[in-house]
Amino acid sequence: MLTVSTVNVNGLRAAAKKGFVEWIAATGADVVCMQETRAEYDQLSDAVRAPEGWHTLLAPSSDKGRSGVAVYSRSAPVSSRIGFGSAEFDTSGRYAEVEFDGVIIGSLYLPSGEAGTPKQDEKERFMEEFLPYLQELRARAEKAGKEVLVCGDWNIAHQEIDLKNWKNNRKSAGFLPEERTWLSRVFDEAGYTDVVRGLFPEGPGPYSWWSYRGKAFDNDSGWRIDYHVATGGLAGRATEAVVEKAPSYDKRWSDHAPVTVSYDF
Repeated sequence: MLTVSTVNVNGLRAAAKKGFVEWIAATGADVVCMQETRAEYDQLSDAVRAPEGWHTLLAPSSDKGRSGVAVYSRSAPVSSRIGFGSAEFDTSGRYAEVEFDGVIIGSLYLPSGEAGTPKQDEKERFMEEFLPYLQELRARAEKAGKEVLVCGDWNIAHQEIDLKNWKNNRKSAGFLPEERTWLSRVFDEAGYTDVVRGLFPEGPGPYSWWSYRGKAFDNDSGWRIDYHVATGGLAGRATEAVVEKAPSYDKRWSDHAPVTVSYDF
């Protein structure tokens, strides 16, 4: 069994003070992909940057205090990489990847964007570069007899059942038609599968992000933007998925919840 968890920690230093350290100590996951770590290696305590029993890969952003991804694994990877060959994005803390005997696992933090602003232009440039990489990665893995799993905060709700208030967000970044079309291309053209949606085909949700504003968490007015995106062979072996939503607002250590999937691998 291979169990993988993905979570946007909304600042690893802040999360460590609110419950992340206890969570990582208790999790049954074999691999944890993290996004929005927002920390340099030397800014983290030993308990956070190198927990006992874990091998860690951190990819901070060159723009300090922003973005950042990480992958923690119980087993040492046979290889690892930071970035995906992009002159613009490889130092921005957006993607890190580890390779094991049978699977390649990536942690992705896709730019959030903001409709009608340069931030949205940045998001579109990232998507334009990342899709060909996903296609190349799948081909490379297939040649080596391996599966691929790209976990993370994709910052796109793919379908209406992926967010509570979809009617009011049709012009919002994260639910724009062109973003949703791009994610469809990841599945249809690049040949990947939305693992959690495969296990929960009807919806709504399960949501993985809730705004800190208002009563979004209490009302489960969320978005499903944290995905396990896998090649078909691995996706077909998914047996269980759970969103580890905090029991109450005050118990949250991030505005996202871990999305954990077990694979019969």
